[in-house]
Amino acid sequence: MAKIEKIGNIQIVDNKEDKFFYFPMISMACTGSGYREVDLIKSTFFITNQFLCSMKNRIAELDYLKSIFILLMIVFHLVYIGDKYPYAKSLVYTFHMPAFLIISGYVMNIAKGIRPFLRTMWWIFIPYAVMETGYVIMSAILPVRESVEHLSVSLWLDKLFLHPLGPYWYLHTLMLCGLVYLLVDKLAGKWSNTVTILIILALCYAVLSAYGILSLINALYFTAGVALRRCSLDFRTFFSASFWALLPVIWLAADETNLNKSTLSGAALTYLVISFLLAVYRYLPDYLKKGLGYIGSHTFVLLVFSPVFTMAVKPLVPVLAFEPTGMLFLCVSLCFCVIGSFAIAWIMDKLNFSRFFWGKARMLS
Repeated sequence: MAKIEKIGNIQIVDNKEDKFFYFPMISMACTGSGYREVDLIKSTFFITNQFLCSMKNRIAELDYLKSIFILLMIVFHLVYIGDKYPYAKSLVYTFHMPAFLIISGYVMNIAKGIRPFLRTMWWIFIPYAVMETGYVIMSAILPVRESVEHLSVSLWLDKLFLHPLGPYWYLHTLMLCGLVYLLVDKLAGKWSNTVTILIILALCYAVLSAYGILSLINALYFTAGVALRRCSLDFRTFFSASFWALLPVIWLAADETNLNKSTLSGAALTYLVISFLLAVYRYLPDYLKKGLGYIGSHTFVLLVFSPVFTMAVKPLVPVLAFEPTGMLFLCVSLCFCVIGSFAIAWIMDKLNFSRFFWGKARMLS
């Protein structure tokens, strides 16, 4: 059961049932007023009572959105599909990872304490380090787009900590953004309101960007998610579900110059696509909601292992070339990537290896 306390007119719900995504929940406005009272309970998150009720379980809509974006990521990591449909790739790349970063910032939990948070980061780093190392080695052997000419320890350390190679940049960005967020909150959170925290956070990301360690635009999308969380805004309320959102999406997508996540049109597309997808979610059959929800709740597995399979399916291109649109290749490859990734995680669970790779006894539930 969640523990409920009151400090003045502030209601605090302490729900520790989910150790990985545990949020002390406080109903306050995004003004920073009363912030010192909140500090007494060692919390810096401000969220609504409406959202508070849903945190007992995962937010189904967020898992659904994550599943859509991770599947789109896999689809356009298929080189054949990306080359065959470059415009669609440009459109998807405008919104899918920005949306992922917004969600990541929204659910980033620094309120559980420094040690638990650092432990979470550590168990993101371990799979990242293993797979990034493998990708760097592979890039020196196989003919991939981001090839490495000469392997060395210095190059490996550079790719691992500063300039990741290939598809694992997201995990690198997630860890950097999360650690900087924790640092800023702990150092400035006691004396600063939410707006000041967000400004300091953005400035820190800008410094890292200036040194080429972090993409500023990616970090700002993450910051947008943090802002929603700290401003007591329910994600589903802010991204108001609407089928009408599809019309401006079509209008914006018609002009290729709008397909840039670094522009206002790119941010608008991200917002509108999320809004449209949330409207679609309401009408999905339950079995589809459950299936997509399962994928969305295990996106970490797909982020880590799907690149292995997007490369492994390349020999299928000539085999399935009799179907000219590439849709058969897309469907077969997507299923192969998803099932293959989950199969590896399942085997790791069965061999009791997950505790050494993921930091938990079982990755799949």
